[in-house]
Amino acid sequence: MSYFNGKNNVYLIAEIGGNHEGDFEYAKKLTKLAAESGADAVKFQIYTGDSLVNAKYDPDRNEHFKKFELTKQQYIDLAKLCDELEITFMASVWDMNALNYIDSYIPIYKVGSGDLTAYNLIKKIVLTGKPIILSTGLATFDEVKATVSFIESIDQSYIVNKKLALLQCTSMYPIPDSDVNLNVISTYMDEFDIPIGYSDHSIGMDAIETAVAMGAEIIEVHFTDERKGKKFRDHMISATKDEIASLINKINKIKILQGSFDKKPVKSEIDSGHVKSFRRGIYAKKELQVGDIINEDSLITLRPLVGCGAEDFYNLIGTRVLTDKVALEKLDK
Repeated sequence: MSYFNGKNNVYLIAEIGGNHEGDFEYAKKLTKLAAESGADAVKFQIYTGDSLVNAKYDPDRNEHFKKFELTKQQYIDLAKLCDELEITFMASVWDMNALNYIDSYIPIYKVGSGDLTAYNLIKKIVLTGKPIILSTGLATFDEVKATVSFIESIDQSYIVNKKLALLQCTSMYPIPDSDVNLNVISTYMDEFDIPIGYSDHSIGMDAIETAVAMGAEIIEVHFTDERKGKKFRDHMISATKDEIASLINKINKIKILQGSFDKKPVKSEIDSGHVKSFRRGIYAKKELQVGDIINEDSLITLRPLVGCGAEDFYNLIGTRVLTDKVALEKLDK
């Protein structure tokens, strides 16, 4: 069983985050567009300025987040809207008090990169027993391992039953290509036996498509209605409805192209007859008589593969001819 299955070949999350900029009607509009795009889930960030940022040490950022706040009822209404639209409601819950009212509406929790070391918050989420997707921007590999171990120490089912997923992420907006570091996906796959994915902050779709080709099972991409004229930074790295729909088509194509891990002739090769018509068989290069000793000059390999395959060429050298052969007649094993 996978906790991160959707209608796409990867579990695709449209991250609205703070792109609503505190406007509830705009948040609803973005939710509807995300549902229409074909994404599996839509994700918000639930916080208040005072529950997230210390106003004494960073008053400007505290004020910024206060401007982007939605109310408890508005988050609940967004969750209900997602249910009506048949798209999964997800959230990074940055306000621990909000867990008390939003938990019944959230089937999967997202823990953002900034909270990877917030063990007190992570513990409360783990105790809900619900699947967790953990972004790993800003982190060292040792910090990632430590957080995974912390989660396992509270509830082993997160590892045993693969209820925890890790996303490679770089917490910059946007990311320079040199900092995307998609090879970390492979590092995580080698180290952890849990689902691995990618949270994107890059410009364009190249990084996402590459991550999918590398085996990412979960993709998170920021979402907006349009980028033009927007001042909030996250819009710049966000995809639109049409771009998400196009991305889904690309993902499906990538998965088709990846195909099977089993190397063998495929149906099109077999049906076309190419397995024999492209391969060489072994034929008498000249007339051969019973009892002749076969040497390299006795044989020629030509298409199509009839009788002995060319791979037996050296197995025949030094053996005796069993029946008379005319030039270009096939040899049998």
